[in-house]
Amino acid sequence: MIPKNINDITETDLEILVNNSVPEGRTIEYKQELPGNSDKDKKEFLNDVSSFANASGGDLIYGIKEDKGIPISIEGLTLDDMDKERLRLDSIIRDGIKPRIPGVLIHPVRLLNSQLVLIIRVPKSWISPHRVVFKGHDKFYSRSSNGKYSLDVDELRTAFILSDSITEKIKKFRESRISNIAADETPVTLYPEKAPIIILHLISINSFNPAQNYDMNMIEDCSQNLKPILSTSLSSRYNLDGFVKYSSFVQNNETLGYIQVFRNGIIESVFKQIIRDDNQQIFYGDYIGEKLIEFFPKYLNTLKKLDVGHPIFIFLTIIGVQGFSMPRSQIDALLNKIHKIDRDVLILPEVLVESYDVVPSQILKPCFDAMWNAAGFRGSPNYNQQGVWNKRR
Repeated sequence: MIPKNINDITETDLEILVNNSVPEGRTIEYKQELPGNSDKDKKEFLNDVSSFANASGGDLIYGIKEDKGIPISIEGLTLDDMDKERLRLDSIIRDGIKPRIPGVLIHPVRLLNSQLVLIIRVPKSWISPHRVVFKGHDKFYSRSSNGKYSLDVDELRTAFILSDSITEKIKKFRESRISNIAADETPVTLYPEKAPIIILHLISINSFNPAQNYDMNMIEDCSQNLKPILSTSLSSRYNLDGFVKYSSFVQNNETLGYIQVFRNGIIESVFKQIIRDDNQQIFYGDYIGEKLIEFFPKYLNTLKKLDVGHPIFIFLTIIGVQGFSMPRSQIDALLNKIHKIDRDVLILPEVLVESYDVVPSQILKPCFDAMWNAAGFRGSPNYNQQGVWNKRR
C-alpha cells in the first residue's frame, strides 16, 4: 500500500514505485488494464478486492505495466467518464462480495500525458472474512507476499475469531473509558459541579492493530487545529495515553472539557454542560447537537492527517442525566409534555464513517434521534421531514 492518504497520491509517488522496482505482494498489486465486463474479468477483480480486505488491506493500481510482479512503466488509462467507471466498479464490488466491504476508495491520479492511473484502496476489514459470491463462485481469498490465495477451513475459522475479537476490543475500550470518566479518572480534572457529561469517541478499526502507534510529534502536529468544546484559555500537554488539550477554567486546573488523542489514533472529546443559575435539571439537546456538528469536522480532519484508515466508529455517550428533561419549548411545559430521562448513562447507537467526505449533521443524526428518544420524543426536532438538519430558532 502506498504510505500516503489516497487523495494525496501523485504521479511522483507512482514513479517511485517503478524506479524502486517495488514488487507486488501482500498490500499492493499492479494491473495494466481495468477489468472488463466479462464474467472472468469480474471474478478476477472480486478475488483481488476480497483478498485485500481479508488480509492487511492494500492498493490495486490500474494503469501500470508489470513483469513478474515488478512495475516497469506507467502506461496510464484513457477514461472518457470517470464517474461512470467508478460507479461500475462500485457496483461489481457491492453485488459480488458478501458481506459488503466498508471503506473501499477509488481515486484517479492524473498524469502529465492527460491519462489516468486508477487506485482502488481496500481497507483491512473489521467484518471479515468476505466471500466472493459472483455467479456461484463461492470462495474466500486472502493474501501473502506471493499474492492472493484461497483460504482453507482452519484459516477461515481463525478469520471469524479475529473479527469477533476486534469488535469486542472496541466495545470494551468504550466501556472502560465511560467507567473511568464517571469515576473522575480523567486526564485533567473536570469542574466538580454535578452536571451532564458528553463523551464523543472516534475509533478507527485499525486502532487496535498492534502496529498502529503514532509518534508523539506527529500526534501534536496533526492536532494543531483541535480544541475542546466549551474551550476558553487553552492548555495542552503530553500524557501516558498520548496528547491532551483542555480548557483552563478556574483554580486547580479544573476544566469544562478536554480532547485526548491516543497513541493509536483514537480521539476522545469530553465536556460538561453548564448548569444555569436557576438549577433546573434541563439537558440542552439543541445546543449540544449544534456544538458536536461544529467540532466534528475538526476531529475527522485530524484522523485524516494521521491516516488512521477506515472505517471509523463514532460513539456518543452522555452520563449524569437521570432526572433531567429536554423540553422542545415552553409549550411542552404548559401541555405537560416534559418527560424525565430515566437512566444516568445514555449509551447511544454507534455510527460508521466510511469516508472523510461526510455531512456531520447526517452522520450524527442516529445519535441525536436516540438522545431525544430518551427524553420522550420520536426523534430530534432539528431535522426536517427529509432528514436534513434544520436547527430550530
